[in-house]
Amino acid sequence: MRLVMTEPAERMDRPYTRRWWALLVLCLSLLIIVMANTALTVAAPAMTEDLGLSSADLQWVIDGYTVPYAALMLLLGAIGDKYSRRGALVLGLVVFGGGAVSGYLADSATAVIAARAVMGAGAAMIMPATLSLLAATFPRAERAKAITLWTATAGLAIAAGPLVAGALLEHHGWSSTFLINVPVAALAIVGAFVLVPPSKAAHPGRIDYGGGLLSVLWIGALVYMIIEGPHFGWGTKAVTAAVVAVVALVAFVLWELRHPRPVLDVRRFTDRRFAGSNLAVALFFLAVFGAFYYLTQHLQFVLGYDALDTGLRMLPLAGAVFVGSALTGYLTPRTGMKWTVTAGMVGGTAALALLTRVDSGSSYGDFVAPLIVLGLAIGLALSPCTDAIMGAFPESELGVGGAVNDTSLELGGSLGIAILGSLLATSYSGHLSDATAGSRLPGSSLETAQDSVGAGYAVAQGIGDKARQLAEQAAHASDPQQAERLKAQAGQLADGARQMADAVGASFSDAVAHTSLVGAVVLGVGTVVVALLLPGRGKAVEEPVEEDRQAESVGAR
Repeated sequence: MRLVMTEPAERMDRPYTRRWWALLVLCLSLLIIVMANTALTVAAPAMTEDLGLSSADLQWVIDGYTVPYAALMLLLGAIGDKYSRRGALVLGLVVFGGGAVSGYLADSATAVIAARAVMGAGAAMIMPATLSLLAATFPRAERAKAITLWTATAGLAIAAGPLVAGALLEHHGWSSTFLINVPVAALAIVGAFVLVPPSKAAHPGRIDYGGGLLSVLWIGALVYMIIEGPHFGWGTKAVTAAVVAVVALVAFVLWELRHPRPVLDVRRFTDRRFAGSNLAVALFFLAVFGAFYYLTQHLQFVLGYDALDTGLRMLPLAGAVFVGSALTGYLTPRTGMKWTVTAGMVGGTAALALLTRVDSGSSYGDFVAPLIVLGLAIGLALSPCTDAIMGAFPESELGVGGAVNDTSLELGGSLGIAILGSLLATSYSGHLSDATAGSRLPGSSLETAQDSVGAGYAVAQGIGDKARQLAEQAAHASDPQQAERLKAQAGQLADGARQMADAVGASFSDAVAHTSLVGAVVLGVGTVVVALLLPGRGKAVEEPVEEDRQAESVGAR
């Protein structure tokens, strides 16, 4: 057995014998780049306290990863197709690991944001490479099953991130959530050389760098606008980003229509299967990432679970993803992707609808059913869409195909956190203002409490701390009248602290219910659109161009 796998997948005269081991390496690479986002939601409170992050700092710590990740995927996917898909995977893992080390050593908001941006650039190389190597390594007869396992891994990572971060935070600081990526990346690099065959396009042409750079510009500006506008207001930065995104998108489409070998043939979006699959991925992750954003906050702040307990309570989602993936592997060949995708999106809509019942009296038990339904929905819907998107690209553009799928995923996730997160914040602020009307809470304290649920509980804790200080002073006061007065003030403040905490919890619960209703409506309408777009089983799928189809058949024999 070779120590390093050197035979290209395209030159093999039979299916690669260790392809399932190679898939394990690809799934491991996918696991860490998805977990890099979900783990941060649990580590954020400790990081905020240690570094003194403002809400704007924390937002960019989270989204500093997203902008380069989404913007660079299409261009880097095309470069990987031409030169080396395995090389892109390994280089991406090196960059990702380097960014993780920088995050571990960071001691300021700026340093953490920069480290996250580097990790995002590495993820932009890794993500499309995993899908393109999967498609190049597996024959078509097995590709759908492999993609199902790849999708299940993404679902596992969504739930595993908080669990791993929670376990680390039990005994280590927030920086350990960065460092854990390094040995995993190193293991994936070794596995890539030993188990994953090299691959690149059989007939590469010149890379359309003009279209690639325009894609970086319009996607990057769009994601920046999605982040900046809802969270920080529609000022000069957000409006400028919106204008740049629109102009660059128009220029990109016109350029690609005229270019003889475009980085992305935009005419593919006239194909109903391709367009419907991309829309389904974007809408689904809008709902999933948005819901995940506020569910983890509710579990930690309102229900009071620590980081590890929060991660454990997200596990029903991961288990349900695997069940849903097994179901789609059985159902899709028999019913067609239209029905499994539609069923999955209906399930996602139902999960959000169940969350509209959340109120101040809700316990963890009220979240179990929505988590299970959402996990089943992810497993049902996403792998058929990914398979359809990858199947629309010839062998020479597998990296671009993976990038298109992952860009739809990332744009949907960014929209979910931005739109549903902004709606959540507005709803929470309004409910808290109503709940505290007539109280003696200073205006500055109310404004602070309205910033976030964490800030609200911090204000309540501050009032409680003041009550305890007055109670201690009363206990040590020599003047009985002064002691009685201090005791009365302490009692009033203690009551105020309890009322404030109750108001924060109730306001956030109401905001979760309201936001879930909007999310359910958006995903429900999207489900109807996707169902109308996706063709039935009898519709023919456009074949790749002849030279690429022949090249692909050589790799699959």
